[in-house]
Amino acid sequence: MRRRSLFPQVVIDRDTESEESSSEEEEEANVVLPEEERVQKGKTPITITLKKVCKVCKKSGHEAGFRGATYIDCPMKPCFLCKMPGHTTVTCPHRVATEYGMVPARHKNTTNPLEFVFQRQLHPRLPPIKPAHVIPDQVHCAVIRYHSRRVTCLEFHPTNNNILLSGDKKGQLGIWDFGKVYEKTVYGNIHNCILNNMKFNPTNDGSIYAASSDGTISCTDLETGISLSLMNLNPNGWEGPSSWRMLYGLDVNSDRSVVLVADNFGYLYMADIRSNNKTSKPTLIHKKGTKVVGLNCNPLQPDLLLSCGNDHFARIWDMRRLEAGSSLYNLEHKRVVSSAYFSPLSGSKILTTSLDNRIRVWDSIFGNLDYPSREIDSSESLVVIGRYISENYDGAALHPIDFINISTGQLVAEVMDPNITTISSVNKLHPREDILASGSSRSLFIWRPKKLDIALPREEKRVLCGEVSKKRNKKHGDESDDDSENDIFRSKDNSLKQKKLASKSSSYKSRRILSRK
Repeated sequence: MRRRSLFPQVVIDRDTESEESSSEEEEEANVVLPEEERVQKGKTPITITLKKVCKVCKKSGHEAGFRGATYIDCPMKPCFLCKMPGHTTVTCPHRVATEYGMVPARHKNTTNPLEFVFQRQLHPRLPPIKPAHVIPDQVHCAVIRYHSRRVTCLEFHPTNNNILLSGDKKGQLGIWDFGKVYEKTVYGNIHNCILNNMKFNPTNDGSIYAASSDGTISCTDLETGISLSLMNLNPNGWEGPSSWRMLYGLDVNSDRSVVLVADNFGYLYMADIRSNNKTSKPTLIHKKGTKVVGLNCNPLQPDLLLSCGNDHFARIWDMRRLEAGSSLYNLEHKRVVSSAYFSPLSGSKILTTSLDNRIRVWDSIFGNLDYPSREIDSSESLVVIGRYISENYDGAALHPIDFINISTGQLVAEVMDPNITTISSVNKLHPREDILASGSSRSLFIWRPKKLDIALPREEKRVLCGEVSKKRNKKHGDESDDDSENDIFRSKDNSLKQKKLASKSSSYKSRRILSRK
């Protein structure tokens, strides 16, 4: 006969506001033993109290999190948007204020000689501009679950308008011809982990450079998928997180024929395009031990380099005298600077985004850099940003893509699709056409203006789901993806044991066609 283990009585004291548990839970929780056994062992009943507590601060009396499609902030924490106490995101004044909380620019009367040179010599070289405020506001085509992990970067082909390249957290490189929708290729042997950034070779549009968290720079032939390594910062392999170098920011200086990359310890590296070797020793451009997440060369003056990182600064450098502490100017932020760019046509403005939920614009080197400005050329007046905080749209929690006018701070448009329930964390505007590419979770989406989409033939107005899924009834937005960088360290041994060969998708078992409204 099996001996019965002796436990004390478990009594559940239920909060009046808490949800009632099922009968099965009560049967499992209320374990009542014979009286003689409890007396014999001297066991006293154990009382478990179930009360509603906040998931954020763990205190009772309030709740936080999603209620349906609406997210409720914890009143015990500062506002997520402005970081000030006393109110929540829903009632934040910056959410509804005039000009969306942007600070007016200070009056400048600049007689800087650099500004004179820009107006006389550089400004006439600017290419013709597109009509202002043409918003790609409708999904034209898509590939669902294209990547096996979350999309991390996007890049349009410099000469073929219908080619979009994408990288993911697994180090794979995707090539998609969205003009034909179904033609796509994924090269899985490029990197061992996150592909953080990529740029085309300025002298050969058939190859692309990529920087990865495995500490390497690759140059990949788009036709064959053959990849060459220009630099490896971890030649001895995994020796622990304290010495493992990961590459984040990347750009190409065509005048100097070098690839610029920056790592997670604050250093800048250069590799020669012609010899595929390092050209100099690494240079400390941000606080030692901090991550440099972005690099951007000025489009008209490539010797001007813009960098940003986790030390709360964006910095401007002159590559002709590049050394530690020699930055031309340091643009201070309150929190981590997540991106920094020169304006793509004139190169005379700088835009940064930060984890303090602010967008800042500076007048580059031609004006006063002590304070951010909202001044910007009429041809470069829009920025595109994926929204982190979800909104309730007819009962669905969606994350719109915002088009913001930098000159006024006005929200020009917010585009969304009810089938896209995840955050569009990577967005890329086409350099020559009115097209927006967005990466949301593992999927890619192409947006076009509605007025252009109406004129297309009926058979072209479709969304193709080209990746086979075992759970066909499950929306792609429900897929979860762990964005923690710790999985780089946990999966290092597995990633070194095997590498996936390049695979070209030529047939698809599952397709879904969504008609345009």
